[in-house]
Amino acid sequence: MPNFKPQDLRQLGYALFEQCGCSAEDARTVTDHLVDSSLYGHDSHGTLRFYEYVQHLREGRFNPRGTPKIVQEKACTAVVDGDGVLGQVGGTFAARLAISKAREKGVGVVALRNTAHVGRAGAYPLLAAREGLLGLAFVNAGKLGRQIAPYGGLDGKLSTNPIAFAAPRRNADPVLVDMTTSVVAEGKVRIYQNRGQQLPEGWIIDHEGKPATDPHAFTGNPPGAILPLGGVVGYKGYCLSFVVEILGGALSGEGCAAGEREMHSNGVLLTVYDLEQFTDLDSYYDELEILIQHVHTSCIDPKVGEILVPGEPEFRSARKREAEGIPVDNTTWSRICEAARSAGLDPAPWEQVQLR
Repeated sequence: MPNFKPQDLRQLGYALFEQCGCSAEDARTVTDHLVDSSLYGHDSHGTLRFYEYVQHLREGRFNPRGTPKIVQEKACTAVVDGDGVLGQVGGTFAARLAISKAREKGVGVVALRNTAHVGRAGAYPLLAAREGLLGLAFVNAGKLGRQIAPYGGLDGKLSTNPIAFAAPRRNADPVLVDMTTSVVAEGKVRIYQNRGQQLPEGWIIDHEGKPATDPHAFTGNPPGAILPLGGVVGYKGYCLSFVVEILGGALSGEGCAAGEREMHSNGVLLTVYDLEQFTDLDSYYDELEILIQHVHTSCIDPKVGEILVPGEPEFRSARKREAEGIPVDNTTWSRICEAARSAGLDPAPWEQVQLR
């Protein structure tokens, strides 16, 4: 499995998406999001998406020159139509708008529709946290409804429906929660498939509703389903998924899961809070550190080995991969090269800079 310097992958992405018709600014927005996702250890929302997005652009499913537009606005709220633009461009536009409204009014709530796959949901609350604000995101998949089995069901009727949250800390990486309401993200199953690996038990069922560990049991025809978050209390993940459908799908106007086989766009609801318009800033930071210190007083489970703050695994991964390179499995790299050639770009210069 080759390793790549993050900056080499960025340069490849910039060239690739510009070649597909994106502006230089939009190509950077999309690429930086994807490379950052792999840095944080979320390859399912990182390099895996290079070839997928190129294919969608070449098929005309998305608008490489789209411009997000505010179609409805009040003092604290707005609805944004992404004009079919790549999701990271639409998501960043919506997040920046929510941040601006929060700074002015205390809270900014922005719904986003008609964009593409927005990628890693945690990226948008993290934008707010990096600026000293709280961020919260609910992301559905529009009318797509086939990946996740409802609690009590045996075939896919919902999507992975992530929830993300980020909060700033004093002199430390933000608290970051980025989770699907299913046991695992769909892209992580594809990563295991690309690597030729079996899945952990409890992730998926096959098309007959039987537990399975072969990724093809989910991706095949007929397809299987990913299970809702929670195991024996999977109804909790199922209920959270409903929350995301309503907030992300119904409020944005993108729609809720209805059995469609292809995703047109994510439906997104972003909320940003200005801390200083709710509480004293020093008091907030003190309380957060008291919470973290208190949690760390727990006895350590030897099977786990340590207690981490939410988001700490991602930030650790980013530092490690920034220094050692980002691993890209052979199947994913081969498909990236195919996508580059299909777009008229020679991938040879990047093949030569792999870190062995």
